[in-house]
Amino acid sequence: MHEIGVLFEIVKSVEQFAKENDVEKIETLVLQIGELSSMVPKYLKNLYPAAVEGTILDGSELEIEVLPANGLCKDCNKVFNVVINKGICPNCDTKNWELLSGKEFYIKEISCC
Repeated sequence: MHEIGVLFEIVKSVEQFAKENDVEKIETLVLQIGELSSMVPKYLKNLYPAAVEGTILDGSELEIEVLPANGLCKDCNKVFNVVINKGICPNCDTKNWELLSGKEFYIKEISCC
């Protein structure tokens, strides 16, 4: 379970942001996670309170937005969700596609008091 290590790194980044911007308290942290990312949103949510304990994020809320895994079919140029369609273009039934999105992991928003 590598999510705890990632959360600790996020805490460091947010604390650095807070220090540089004279922020004393964080209310909400919003992450964007791709559908094919190696991060499991449920684990991040469960581990978050322990990872932020005693930091500027202590007591803050974690929100997670899951970004779709979209692929571009190289045969018909249709963009489709790779997960929902099990890697097969719903327009032409080919597996000849390029991944456009779905592996992202971003800090989208930091809400302060």
